[in-house]
Amino acid sequence: MSLPTFYLLSTMNASLSTPVRRRQALMLCAATAGSLLAPAVLAQAPSAGYPDRPIRIVVPFAPGAGTDAMARLVAQKLGEVMGATFVVENRAGASGAIGTQHVAQSPADGYTLLLVASPFTTVAASVPGANYDPLRQFAPVGMIASGPLVWAANTSLAANSMKELVTLARKNPGKLNYGSAGAGGVNHLVLELLKAKTGTFITHIPYRGVAPATMDMIGGQIQLVTGTIPALLPFIKNGSIKPLAVTSAKRSSALPDVPSMAEAGLPGIDVVNYFALMAPAGTPAAILNSLNAALNKVVALPDVLARFKTDAVEAAPGSPALLGHFIEADYRAWRNVVKSQNLKIE
Repeated sequence: MSLPTFYLLSTMNASLSTPVRRRQALMLCAATAGSLLAPAVLAQAPSAGYPDRPIRIVVPFAPGAGTDAMARLVAQKLGEVMGATFVVENRAGASGAIGTQHVAQSPADGYTLLLVASPFTTVAASVPGANYDPLRQFAPVGMIASGPLVWAANTSLAANSMKELVTLARKNPGKLNYGSAGAGGVNHLVLELLKAKTGTFITHIPYRGVAPATMDMIGGQIQLVTGTIPALLPFIKNGSIKPLAVTSAKRSSALPDVPSMAEAGLPGIDVVNYFALMAPAGTPAAILNSLNAALNKVVALPDVLARFKTDAVEAAPGSPALLGHFIEADYRAWRNVVKSQNLKIE
């Protein structure tokens, strides 16, 4: 007999290893959730005539960011698949909270969607002033893609692997400086997770994005960063920085010679940046299903898969229920890290 979903989730949240094992656990959740939720959802048909006007995809970040680029790709392809008009609208500010709050307060009619990435859960988990609840105020549409970050170091750092980094940090508590894209983001929390798992103290220095942090690392002002593979790959290729590991449990095809966290001596760590579509809570299940079916077709298109490869992410098709379990597990897991590290982020 399958375990209840709430039991699986509470078990996943029982230790600091939770965020790093979520993909394996989600497979268990999917089996349970699929049997419990799918029949009721699939029995409903979309509202007659939906969509009969343009659908907004709100991006809670500025134009030009990775989330914005993903939203524009998805909007174009969803429009082609559904024979509808999808419009991308940027509402940046407060680490994504402004645009996210806007969608939470929008009508639950399927005409306002939110393109989310990892800050959707990390900021909500770590910043009290975020003022949105990713579990209660939103309904999942579907996952789009996911990919790991990469740990990178200044070339002069006396560590060429994660094992050597941990050893160096233990010998020099607080003397290594790590730059993130901002407090409360996944770049910050993956550091806190490493510190919690290894009992080390590495100084966190928040920046306004990964790019300035990377420049300071190249210049020697700081020693470490994590960032998406596309953001750091040019500097890895030209030898300006050195990669230590990707943050996932398996290697990335974009960096085939760089070890996974398990291979780097830190098994159980599996942190990814993700892209997904969410809708306001209360959006009819029939509409969510209609959008989800179209989204799953989009992420299987050859040209979309080619774009994903360029962006160093993998397609992640699945049901709204599966995305819902992922979001819950991710949010609660990062809450555990925030609590264990006693983080106070304004």
